Amino acid sequence: MAGRLIFVKGISGWIRHPHARLASLVGLVLVLPVCLRLALGWSDPHGYLSDLAIGSLLVLLLHRRRGWLAFTVLLFWAGLTIATAELVSAVGRLPAVSDLHYLLDPSFVENSTGGGFAHAWLAGVLAAGLGLWCVVRWLNRTRPARPLPRLAWAAPLLLLGAHWGAEHLAPSDADQWRQFNLPHQLLAAAVGEVQREVENLWLGDAPQQTPPMEGLTRSDLDGKKLLDAPGRARNLLIITLEGIPGAYVRANREAMHSSFNEDLMPNLSRWAERGMNTPDYVLHSHQTIRGLYAMLCGDYDKFDNGTPKGVELLTQQQRNQDCLPAQLRQHGFATHFLQGAGLRFMAKDKIMPHIGFESTHGLEWFSNPNHLDFAWGKDDKAFFEGALEYVRQIDKKDQPWMLTLLTVGTHQPYSAPQEYLDRYETSKQAAVAYLDDAVGTFLDELERRGIMKDTLVVVTSDESHGIEGVRLASSWGFNLMLAPEQQQLPRLKSGVYGHVDLTASLLDYFALPIPEHLSGRSMLRDYARGREMMSFTNGKLRYHDGQGTFTECDFQERCRRYASAGFIAAQASYLGRDSTAGARRMTARAEALDRSLIGSPLNQRYQFGSADVLPLHQNVRDDWTDNLIGAQYLEMPKGSYTRVRLKVRTLDPEHNAYIQLKAKEFEQDVQVGLPSEMVVTADRPLEFEFRFDNPQVRKAFSFHLLGYGAGSVEISDFSVITRLAGDEDLQDELSEDSVAHSS
Repeated sequence: MAGRLIFVKGISGWIRHPHARLASLVGLVLVLPVCLRLALGWSDPHGYLSDLAIGSLLVLLLHRRRGWLAFTVLLFWAGLTIATAELVSAVGRLPAVSDLHYLLDPSFVENSTGGGFAHAWLAGVLAAGLGLWCVVRWLNRTRPARPLPRLAWAAPLLLLGAHWGAEHLAPSDADQWRQFNLPHQLLAAAVGEVQREVENLWLGDAPQQTPPMEGLTRSDLDGKKLLDAPGRARNLLIITLEGIPGAYVRANREAMHSSFNEDLMPNLSRWAERGMNTPDYVLHSHQTIRGLYAMLCGDYDKFDNGTPKGVELLTQQQRNQDCLPAQLRQHGFATHFLQGAGLRFMAKDKIMPHIGFESTHGLEWFSNPNHLDFAWGKDDKAFFEGALEYVRQIDKKDQPWMLTLLTVGTHQPYSAPQEYLDRYETSKQAAVAYLDDAVGTFLDELERRGIMKDTLVVVTSDESHGIEGVRLASSWGFNLMLAPEQQQLPRLKSGVYGHVDLTASLLDYFALPIPEHLSGRSMLRDYARGREMMSFTNGKLRYHDGQGTFTECDFQERCRRYASAGFIAAQASYLGRDSTAGARRMTARAEALDRSLIGSPLNQRYQFGSADVLPLHQNVRDDWTDNLIGAQYLEMPKGSYTRVRLKVRTLDPEHNAYIQLKAKEFEQDVQVGLPSEMVVTADRPLEFEFRFDNPQVRKAFSFHLLGYGAGSVEISDFSVITRLAGDEDLQDELSEDSVAHSS
């Protein structure tokens, strides 16, 4: 009892100590972040320097400020800390400036985490630290805080300078979250932007000369064939697994000498022993629609957050015919696309038919029940059970077929039954294991039914959700080919390949001509020389010159050069910083590839409406899964304006439909003057047209058309056009014959 009394008196004495206010603030923003970084396993000298620099700056800024102001800043700082840990856990990257909007959006966080946090303890620790600071601050409110010596301002400057010096003299290739905390990253990005503006003013407005692009844009079939005759397979099955990195396949990580040793997908690895694997396989970007475009249309998607090329392709009636489904359809294949979620998000209901799929199905096709509830659609076991029935139906016909499958269960918030959740530390690991069992059973059943005897099976992923601590994991994909003539193919295919090569490879397998606009090499050939390759993931632009040099540019457009035989490598030797001219060449390459379809996002007319019957729910449950159109991630240039026309009619004469239209930029609501709700009746269809200005560039701009009520609706028109301000004198009507359709 006496000991407790002494302890309580000691705590009380400490709280009322003249330096208690300063000590509690130092503990919260200086000591606690360092301890949290250590607990999260993000240890890196650069990261500790970053935490100490920002923490010391917060101490100096908040020590003698009013309580309400200091509390607001600290609450925001704590929120950023939690959001950073959650995003790193979910997709393996540090937030960018654009991510701040949706990381602090409660709806996004709830949907992406499934209502829970991967690091709930972190929020508790920060709340306790903030609470202790509040108590100390309140109990000492009448005691004026002693000023800090002016020399103390040298501390954050020295720490930031030490971090900058370490980055230049001893650069680390660790992930960004290991090297920076989020406020420091945002500060560094802002400084880098100012520096680029100054450089642009100094160098003038002369356009940057685009370096030679042939190595990135041409199709290359000059290699020696692995097969002595056209492939024997009659059919083609492409299985696309949501977000799976190449390191999950045992053969790949062994070939690349990866430090990652978790065997999360033993069934897929077992099948990989029987097929041809390409260990150095590159994913060029994030987002499913961008990955699908690259692999099915033989072209790089955007290296920024501009309008996806799949959406841009809707404005063209020739280039879409070069895509793999259209090519195979022209040569007698029945072409099918099946995914386990709704099709309208990201306009896959329009893009997939436009690139040649004659049958495109999503969640509406499945009649078999789910094994567990999942916000995005079918859990993976239920999906592959339905896919097996789909294969049975198309295989009994005489016509050869192509089927592309896309899973969704390994997308946040990650779908897995409780028995898997009990076996693994995280829901992501459990979802990956659940997918592995499902795809393993699916492949086993295909073999048992004899499908593989005349079918080329390709297993790959659309993007990579990354792996903490594994170099280039966000760009590391995989490609497993299971061919009838497997004896002629190597188990490990050497060389650098990526999604941009898949279309050329499959056309080469079937001995079909390669359209002139396609890029890429064939994985079914051996090449004597290296090749160029690019990717943009985890906020970094990456380029391999095919001659042993790998260049990586970060969010500040600082480019570093490494000696690396291939693109994906567990380690690479640092060669030094690239020059400003080299960094500008990197940007020029990316911009040239970004404009491979259209030269400008201006004057492009998109039509997202259709004659589809869209059933309504009684209430809007989610802005993403309940979206009725696919107008997402569009780009609007600075100084332009955008016009939109909408036509909706209800198909139920007895009930009204209620329509909401939201605009989001980087998944955060933005105000462009839209009404909060519009009513559609049987005798009064909704016809609505509006315009808004784009004073600054808008990227990742999305429209969310939400409907609720009874019955169903038809959205016959959702037209979008963007033009430069001052072009009002041009023809500006969104007429039916001036808007790009998907047919």
